[in-house]
Amino acid sequence: MGITVYGLQDIKKELQHLSALQIADLCLRLARYKKENKELLAYLLFEANDEQAFIEKVKAEVGFMFSQLPSQSYAAAKYIRKILRLIGKYNKFIGSKQAEIDLFLNFCYNYLQYTDRKTSYKPMRLILTRQVQKIQTLVGKLHEDLQFDYNESYNELLNEAEKKFPWFYKNDYLL
Repeated sequence: MGITVYGLQDIKKELQHLSALQIADLCLRLARYKKENKELLAYLLFEANDEQAFIEKVKAEVGFMFSQLPSQSYAAAKYIRKILRLIGKYNKFIGSKQAEIDLFLNFCYNYLQYTDRKTSYKPMRLILTRQVQKIQTLVGKLHEDLQFDYNESYNELLNEAEKKFPWFYKNDYLL
């Protein structure tokens, strides 16, 4: 269960249907990346026109990865960092603050659902607090109307985190 990665032949066929200006824009955007060139180009050609569907695919993949989370704290922290790298890569592809907030909110809800409530492993705690701080910063950068929309789900996240984890204090993260 993953995001579809298209082969080089499929990408070549799709490039033949684009104008020179569109190809130039794609190549300039592609030049900013090194490791994920093929994945980025495949996203731009096949997935970018339906951003919401792509976000839902990423959320599903993240949910699946969380369901495979190891029970030991050290291994779980490593695996969660891997999930965060994946989210970061897809956030770079999408390039939208709203999508970034959606993916990080989804990450935090999955974290609350799948991690052990009794864990006192500090790196696990820091992962959640850093993501909450990231969401807090991103929401602050949005337009006021969008801030209002995301405030509700953000505050709901804070309430759930405070209920589940004795070490989490929502007052530290209020907008």
